[in-house]
Amino acid sequence: MYYFDYAATTPVAPEAAEAMVHALTRAFGNPSAQYPLGREARDAVAAQRAVIAQALGCDAGALYFTSCGTESDNWAIRAALHIGRHTGRHIITTAVEHSAVLEPCKALTQEGYEVTYLQPDHAGRITADQVEAALREDTALVSIMAVNNETGNVYPIAEIARQLKARKSRALLHTDAVQAFLKVPLHAQEDGADLISLSAHKIGGPKGVGALYIAPALQSKMIPLLRGGGQEQGLRSGTEATAQIAGFAKAVAQRADQLEEILAHTRAMRDYALERLLSIPTVQVLGTPDAPHILCLTLPGYPSQNLVSELGDKGICISAGSACHKGKPSHVIAALRLSKKEAAGAFRISFGEKTTPEAVDALYDAVLTHKNSRFPML
Repeated sequence: MYYFDYAATTPVAPEAAEAMVHALTRAFGNPSAQYPLGREARDAVAAQRAVIAQALGCDAGALYFTSCGTESDNWAIRAALHIGRHTGRHIITTAVEHSAVLEPCKALTQEGYEVTYLQPDHAGRITADQVEAALREDTALVSIMAVNNETGNVYPIAEIARQLKARKSRALLHTDAVQAFLKVPLHAQEDGADLISLSAHKIGGPKGVGALYIAPALQSKMIPLLRGGGQEQGLRSGTEATAQIAGFAKAVAQRADQLEEILAHTRAMRDYALERLLSIPTVQVLGTPDAPHILCLTLPGYPSQNLVSELGDKGICISAGSACHKGKPSHVIAALRLSKKEAAGAFRISFGEKTTPEAVDALYDAVLTHKNSRFPML
Protein backbone atom coordinates (compact mmCIF):
# COMPACT_ATOMS: atom_id res chain seq x y z
CA MET A 1 0.00 0.00 0.00
CA TYR A 2 1.12 3.53 -0.80
CA TYR A 3 -0.43 6.07 1.56
CA PHE A 4 -0.86 9.69 0.46
CA ASP A 5 -3.56 10.90 2.85
CA TYR A 6 -1.60 12.13 5.86
CA ALA A 7 -3.73 15.29 5.98
CA ALA A 8 -6.74 13.09 6.77
CA THR A 9 -5.02 11.03 9.45
CA THR A 10 -1.61 9.57 10.24
CA PRO A 11 -0.56 6.13 11.42
CA VAL A 12 -0.07 6.03 15.17
CA ALA A 13 3.63 6.13 15.99
CA PRO A 14 4.78 2.88 17.63
CA GLU A 15 6.09 4.80 20.63
CA ALA A 16 2.71 6.49 21.02
CA ALA A 17 0.92 3.14 20.88
CA GLU A 18 3.26 1.77 23.56
CA ALA A 19 2.56 4.75 25.79
CA MET A 20 -1.17 4.17 25.37
CA VAL A 21 -0.90 0.48 26.24
CA HIS A 22 1.02 1.39 29.40
CA ALA A 23 -1.66 3.91 30.39
CA LEU A 24 -4.42 1.39 29.71
CA THR A 25 -2.91 -1.60 31.47
CA ARG A 26 -0.40 -0.38 34.05
CA ALA A 27 -0.97 3.29 34.92
CA PHE A 28 -4.76 3.02 34.65
CA GLY A 29 -5.75 5.01 37.72
CA ASN A 30 -8.29 7.83 37.72
CA PRO A 31 -6.35 11.11 37.97
CA SER A 32 -8.92 12.41 40.46
CA ALA A 33 -8.32 9.56 42.91
CA GLN A 34 -6.20 10.33 45.98
CA TYR A 35 -4.37 7.01 46.38
CA PRO A 36 -0.98 6.39 44.72
CA LEU A 37 -2.33 4.89 41.48
CA GLY A 38 -4.51 7.96 40.99
CA ARG A 39 -1.69 10.35 41.83
CA GLU A 40 0.52 8.53 39.34
CA ALA A 41 -2.05 9.07 36.60
CA ARG A 42 -2.49 12.73 37.59
CA ASP A 43 1.26 13.35 37.53
CA ALA A 44 1.52 11.63 34.16
CA VAL A 45 -1.18 13.85 32.62
CA ALA A 46 0.57 16.94 34.01
CA ALA A 47 3.87 15.87 32.50
CA GLN A 48 2.24 15.06 29.16
CA ARG A 49 0.46 18.41 29.09
CA ALA A 50 3.83 20.10 29.60
CA VAL A 51 5.36 18.21 26.65
CA ILE A 52 2.64 19.37 24.26
CA ALA A 53 2.64 22.90 25.64
CA GLN A 54 6.38 23.22 25.17
CA ALA A 55 6.04 22.18 21.53
CA LEU A 56 3.31 24.79 21.05
CA GLY A 57 5.26 27.51 22.81
CA CYS A 58 3.00 28.12 25.80
CA ASP A 59 2.74 27.40 29.50
CA ALA A 60 1.21 24.06 30.43
CA GLY A 61 -1.59 25.82 32.28
CA ALA A 62 -2.80 27.36 29.01
CA LEU A 63 -3.46 23.99 27.34
CA TYR A 64 -6.78 22.18 27.82
CA PHE A 65 -7.45 18.68 26.55
CA THR A 66 -10.50 17.97 24.39
CA SER A 67 -11.72 14.99 22.38
CA CYS A 68 -10.69 16.34 18.95
CA GLY A 69 -9.99 19.39 16.81
CA THR A 70 -13.68 19.82 16.04
CA GLU A 71 -14.52 20.09 19.73
CA SER A 72 -11.70 22.57 20.21
CA ASP A 73 -12.98 24.72 17.33
CA ASN A 74 -16.56 24.70 18.57
CA TRP A 75 -15.54 25.49 22.14
CA ALA A 76 -13.24 28.32 21.03
CA ILE A 77 -15.91 29.96 18.90
CA ARG A 78 -18.66 29.76 21.49
CA ALA A 79 -16.39 30.86 24.34
CA ALA A 80 -14.95 33.78 22.36
CA LEU A 81 -18.41 35.08 21.56
CA HIS A 82 -19.45 34.78 25.19
CA ILE A 83 -16.40 36.78 26.26
CA GLY A 84 -17.08 39.32 23.52
CA ARG A 85 -20.82 39.50 24.06
CA HIS A 86 -20.61 43.23 24.89
CA THR A 87 -18.38 43.92 21.87
CA GLY A 88 -20.86 42.87 19.21
CA ARG A 89 -22.25 40.06 17.10
CA HIS A 90 -19.98 40.19 14.08
CA ILE A 91 -17.64 37.33 13.10
CA ILE A 92 -14.90 37.28 10.47
CA THR A 93 -13.80 33.95 9.03
CA THR A 94 -12.94 32.60 5.59
CA ALA A 95 -14.91 30.76 2.96
CA VAL A 96 -12.32 27.98 3.04
CA GLU A 97 -12.31 27.00 6.72
CA HIS A 98 -12.81 23.45 7.92
CA SER A 99 -16.44 22.52 8.51
CA ALA A 100 -15.69 22.50 12.26
CA VAL A 101 -15.58 26.30 11.97
CA LEU A 102 -18.04 26.91 9.15
CA GLU A 103 -20.88 24.87 10.63
CA PRO A 104 -20.84 26.64 14.05
CA CYS A 105 -20.74 29.97 12.22
CA LYS A 106 -23.69 28.90 10.10
CA ALA A 107 -25.64 27.97 13.23
CA LEU A 108 -24.75 31.29 14.85
CA THR A 109 -26.41 33.23 12.04
CA GLN A 110 -29.67 31.69 13.26
CA GLU A 111 -28.97 33.34 16.63
CA GLY A 112 -28.54 36.80 15.21
CA TYR A 113 -24.81 36.87 14.46
CA GLU A 114 -23.48 38.30 11.21
CA VAL A 115 -20.61 36.44 9.56
CA THR A 116 -18.21 37.89 6.98
CA TYR A 117 -16.60 35.16 4.86
CA LEU A 118 -13.31 36.29 3.34
CA GLN A 119 -12.83 34.95 -0.17
CA PRO A 120 -9.46 33.60 -1.33
CA ASP A 121 -7.83 34.66 -4.55
CA HIS A 122 -7.43 32.23 -7.44
CA ALA A 123 -4.37 30.71 -5.73
CA GLY A 124 -6.19 30.20 -2.45
CA ARG A 125 -4.49 33.05 -0.57
CA ILE A 126 -6.06 35.02 2.28
CA THR A 127 -4.30 38.19 3.43
CA ALA A 128 -4.16 40.15 6.66
CA ASP A 129 -5.32 43.20 4.72
CA GLN A 130 -8.59 41.41 3.96
CA VAL A 131 -9.13 40.92 7.67
CA GLU A 132 -8.37 44.54 8.41
CA ALA A 133 -10.77 45.71 5.69
CA ALA A 134 -13.56 43.55 7.13
CA LEU A 135 -12.94 44.56 10.75
CA ARG A 136 -15.72 46.53 12.47
CA GLU A 137 -16.30 48.00 15.89
CA ASP A 138 -18.73 45.18 16.64
CA THR A 139 -16.40 42.38 15.49
CA ALA A 140 -16.16 39.97 18.41
CA LEU A 141 -14.28 37.11 16.76
CA VAL A 142 -11.83 36.49 13.93
CA SER A 143 -11.42 32.77 13.20
CA ILE A 144 -8.91 31.87 10.49
CA MET A 145 -7.09 28.58 10.04
CA ALA A 146 -3.30 28.44 10.04
CA VAL A 147 -2.97 25.94 7.17
CA ASN A 148 -5.71 25.06 4.72
CA ASN A 149 -6.39 21.33 4.87
CA GLU A 150 -7.15 21.01 1.15
CA THR A 151 -4.73 23.35 -0.63
CA GLY A 152 -1.84 23.65 1.84
CA ASN A 153 -2.01 27.45 1.84
CA VAL A 154 -0.51 28.99 4.98
CA TYR A 155 -2.38 31.99 6.35
CA PRO A 156 -0.72 34.95 8.14
CA ILE A 157 -1.95 34.45 11.71
CA ALA A 158 0.85 36.43 13.39
CA GLU A 159 0.32 39.36 11.02
CA ILE A 160 -3.42 39.31 11.65
CA ALA A 161 -2.80 39.35 15.40
CA ARG A 162 -0.51 42.37 15.03
CA GLN A 163 -3.11 44.20 12.97
CA LEU A 164 -5.84 43.55 15.52
CA LYS A 165 -3.57 44.90 18.23
CA ALA A 166 -2.63 47.94 16.16
CA ARG A 167 -6.30 48.69 15.53
CA LYS A 168 -6.97 48.22 19.26
CA SER A 169 -9.72 45.83 18.27
CA ARG A 170 -11.55 43.97 20.99
CA ALA A 171 -12.06 41.02 18.64
CA LEU A 172 -10.53 37.75 19.79
CA LEU A 173 -8.44 35.73 17.34
CA HIS A 174 -8.93 31.97 17.01
CA THR A 175 -6.96 29.74 14.67
CA ASP A 176 -7.60 26.14 13.73
CA ALA A 177 -4.01 24.86 13.75
CA VAL A 178 -4.85 21.19 13.24
CA GLN A 179 -2.84 21.08 9.97
CA ALA A 180 -0.14 23.46 11.24
CA PHE A 181 1.06 22.06 14.57
CA LEU A 182 4.57 20.62 14.15
CA LYS A 183 4.33 21.09 10.39
CA VAL A 184 4.87 24.84 9.92
CA PRO A 185 6.28 27.45 12.35
CA LEU A 186 3.73 27.92 15.13
CA HIS A 187 4.35 29.54 18.51
CA ALA A 188 1.38 30.40 20.67
CA GLN A 189 2.90 33.24 22.67
CA GLU A 190 4.78 34.82 19.77
CA ASP A 191 2.06 34.51 17.13
CA GLY A 192 -0.53 36.20 19.30
CA ALA A 193 -3.67 34.12 18.69
CA ASP A 194 -6.01 34.04 21.68
CA LEU A 195 -7.30 30.51 21.00
CA ILE A 196 -5.57 27.69 19.11
CA SER A 197 -7.10 24.30 18.23
CA LEU A 198 -4.99 21.13 17.93
CA SER A 199 -5.58 17.46 17.12
CA ALA A 200 -3.38 14.45 17.90
CA HIS A 201 -4.12 12.16 14.98
CA LYS A 202 -2.58 14.49 12.39
CA ILE A 203 0.91 14.05 13.90
CA GLY A 204 1.17 10.36 14.75
CA GLY A 205 -1.06 10.40 17.81
CA PRO A 206 -4.37 8.62 18.35
CA LYS A 207 -7.82 9.72 17.29
CA GLY A 208 -10.11 10.91 20.05
CA VAL A 209 -7.95 13.58 21.65
CA GLY A 210 -7.17 17.21 20.89
CA ALA A 211 -6.38 20.37 22.76
CA LEU A 212 -7.30 24.03 22.98
CA TYR A 213 -4.79 26.73 23.83
CA ILE A 214 -6.42 29.53 25.80
CA ALA A 215 -4.43 32.72 26.30
CA PRO A 216 -3.83 33.43 30.01
CA ALA A 217 -5.81 36.68 29.90
CA LEU A 218 -8.92 34.77 28.82
CA GLN A 219 -8.84 31.83 31.18
CA SER A 220 -10.83 33.43 33.98
CA LYS A 221 -13.46 34.58 31.45
CA MET A 222 -14.03 31.23 29.72
CA ILE A 223 -17.34 29.46 30.06
CA PRO A 224 -17.04 25.75 30.86
CA LEU A 225 -17.52 23.47 27.92
CA LEU A 226 -18.72 20.68 30.20
CA ARG A 227 -19.80 20.97 33.83
CA GLY A 228 -19.26 18.22 36.33
CA GLY A 229 -16.30 17.10 38.39
CA GLY A 230 -14.15 20.13 37.63
CA GLN A 231 -11.40 18.57 35.51
CA GLU A 232 -9.30 20.76 33.19
CA GLN A 233 -9.32 23.60 35.71
CA GLY A 234 -13.10 23.47 35.85
CA LEU A 235 -13.55 24.23 32.15
CA ARG A 236 -14.04 20.75 30.72
CA SER A 237 -15.28 18.24 33.24
CA GLY A 238 -15.01 14.52 32.68
CA THR A 239 -12.42 11.92 33.57
CA GLU A 240 -9.27 12.55 31.55
CA ALA A 241 -8.67 10.28 28.57
CA THR A 242 -5.32 9.21 29.99
CA ALA A 243 -4.38 6.72 27.26
CA GLN A 244 -5.16 9.12 24.42
CA ILE A 245 -3.33 11.95 26.20
CA ALA A 246 -0.31 9.69 26.71
CA GLY A 247 -0.28 8.83 23.01
CA PHE A 248 -0.70 12.48 22.05
CA ALA A 249 2.25 13.58 24.18
CA LYS A 250 4.51 10.76 23.03
CA ALA A 251 3.75 11.52 19.39
CA VAL A 252 4.55 15.18 20.00
CA ALA A 253 7.81 14.32 21.75
CA GLN A 254 8.89 11.93 18.99
CA ARG A 255 8.06 14.39 16.22
CA ALA A 256 9.60 17.40 17.99
CA ASP A 257 12.87 15.52 18.50
CA GLN A 258 13.16 14.84 14.76
CA LEU A 259 11.22 17.80 13.42
CA GLU A 260 13.81 19.30 11.08
CA GLU A 261 14.51 15.92 9.49
CA ILE A 262 10.82 15.07 9.17
CA LEU A 263 9.92 18.38 7.57
CA ALA A 264 12.90 18.30 5.22
CA HIS A 265 11.93 14.81 4.08
CA THR A 266 8.26 15.69 3.72
CA ARG A 267 9.09 18.81 1.74
CA ALA A 268 11.41 16.83 -0.54
CA MET A 269 8.69 14.25 -1.21
CA ARG A 270 6.17 17.00 -1.95
CA ASP A 271 8.56 18.68 -4.37
CA TYR A 272 9.40 15.39 -6.07
CA ALA A 273 5.72 14.56 -6.45
CA LEU A 274 5.07 18.02 -7.84
CA GLU A 275 7.86 17.61 -10.39
CA ARG A 276 6.67 14.18 -11.51
CA LEU A 277 2.94 14.86 -11.63
CA LEU A 278 3.29 18.20 -13.41
CA SER A 279 5.08 16.34 -16.21
CA ILE A 280 1.71 14.75 -17.03
CA PRO A 281 0.00 16.94 -19.63
CA THR A 282 -2.84 19.15 -18.27
CA VAL A 283 -2.14 18.45 -14.56
CA GLN A 284 -2.23 21.72 -12.63
CA VAL A 285 -1.50 22.85 -9.06
CA LEU A 286 -4.36 24.31 -7.04
CA GLY A 287 -3.62 26.74 -4.26
CA THR A 288 -0.07 27.43 -3.17
CA PRO A 289 1.58 24.44 -1.47
CA ASP A 290 3.15 26.49 1.33
CA ALA A 291 2.84 23.72 3.91
CA PRO A 292 5.30 20.88 3.37
CA HIS A 293 2.78 18.06 3.59
CA ILE A 294 -0.16 18.99 1.34
CA LEU A 295 -0.42 19.18 -2.43
CA CYS A 296 -3.67 19.87 -4.25
CA LEU A 297 -3.80 19.17 -7.96
CA THR A 298 -6.31 18.84 -10.72
CA LEU A 299 -6.52 16.64 -13.78
CA PRO A 300 -9.09 18.70 -15.66
CA GLY A 301 -11.83 16.69 -17.29
CA TYR A 302 -11.15 13.51 -15.30
CA PRO A 303 -13.48 13.32 -12.26
CA SER A 304 -11.45 12.83 -9.11
CA GLN A 305 -13.85 10.29 -7.64
CA ASN A 306 -12.98 7.93 -10.49
CA LEU A 307 -9.28 8.54 -9.97
CA VAL A 308 -9.48 7.91 -6.24
CA SER A 309 -11.45 4.70 -6.76
CA GLU A 310 -9.14 3.34 -9.43
CA LEU A 311 -5.98 4.16 -7.47
CA GLY A 312 -7.51 2.70 -4.34
CA ASP A 313 -7.97 -0.61 -6.13
CA LYS A 314 -4.22 -0.52 -6.77
CA GLY A 315 -3.41 0.14 -3.13
CA ILE A 316 -2.70 3.85 -3.58
CA CYS A 317 -4.54 6.09 -1.11
CA ILE A 318 -5.24 9.67 -2.18
CA SER A 319 -8.12 11.95 -1.32
CA ALA A 320 -11.09 13.40 -3.05
CA GLY A 321 -13.07 13.37 0.18
CA SER A 322 -12.13 16.95 0.92
CA ALA A 323 -12.07 18.02 -2.71
CA CYS A 324 -15.35 16.48 -3.78
CA HIS A 325 -18.59 15.68 -2.04
CA LYS A 326 -21.27 13.62 -3.77
CA GLY A 327 -19.94 14.65 -7.15
CA LYS A 328 -19.78 18.36 -6.35
CA PRO A 329 -16.68 20.43 -5.61
CA SER A 330 -15.99 21.12 -1.95
CA HIS A 331 -16.49 24.62 -0.59
CA VAL A 332 -12.72 25.15 -0.76
CA ILE A 333 -12.41 24.14 -4.40
CA ALA A 334 -15.55 26.12 -5.26
CA ALA A 335 -14.05 29.23 -3.63
CA LEU A 336 -11.10 29.12 -6.04
CA ARG A 337 -13.50 29.90 -8.91
CA LEU A 338 -12.21 27.22 -11.24
CA SER A 339 -13.74 25.93 -14.43
CA LYS A 340 -16.14 23.01 -14.12
CA LYS A 341 -13.54 20.58 -15.48
CA GLU A 342 -10.79 21.86 -13.18
CA ALA A 343 -13.02 21.64 -10.12
CA ALA A 344 -14.26 18.15 -10.95
CA GLY A 345 -10.70 16.90 -11.41
CA ALA A 346 -9.35 18.20 -8.10
CA PHE A 347 -7.56 15.74 -5.82
CA ARG A 348 -5.30 16.01 -2.78
CA ILE A 349 -2.16 14.11 -1.93
CA SER A 350 -0.43 14.55 1.41
CA PHE A 351 2.86 13.32 2.75
CA GLY A 352 4.51 12.04 5.91
CA GLU A 353 7.86 10.86 7.19
CA LYS A 354 7.34 7.39 5.70
CA THR A 355 6.59 8.58 2.16
CA THR A 356 9.23 7.30 -0.26
CA PRO A 357 10.34 8.22 -3.79
CA GLU A 358 9.22 4.75 -4.86
CA ALA A 359 5.72 5.55 -3.61
CA VAL A 360 5.71 8.80 -5.57
CA ASP A 361 6.82 6.94 -8.70
CA ALA A 362 3.97 4.45 -8.23
CA LEU A 363 1.53 7.35 -7.84
CA TYR A 364 2.84 8.98 -11.01
CA ASP A 365 2.50 5.77 -13.01
CA ALA A 366 -1.05 5.21 -11.75
CA VAL A 367 -2.22 8.76 -12.53
CA LEU A 368 -0.64 8.64 -15.99
CA THR A 369 -2.24 5.26 -16.70
CA HIS A 370 -5.62 6.56 -15.52
CA LYS A 371 -5.39 9.57 -17.81
CA ASN A 372 -4.31 7.53 -20.83
CA SER A 373 -6.98 4.86 -20.34
CA ARG A 374 -9.99 7.12 -19.95
CA PHE A 375 -11.70 9.74 -22.05
CA PRO A 376 -12.12 13.15 -20.40
CA MET A 377 -15.53 14.49 -19.55
CA LEU A 378 -17.08 16.78 -22.14
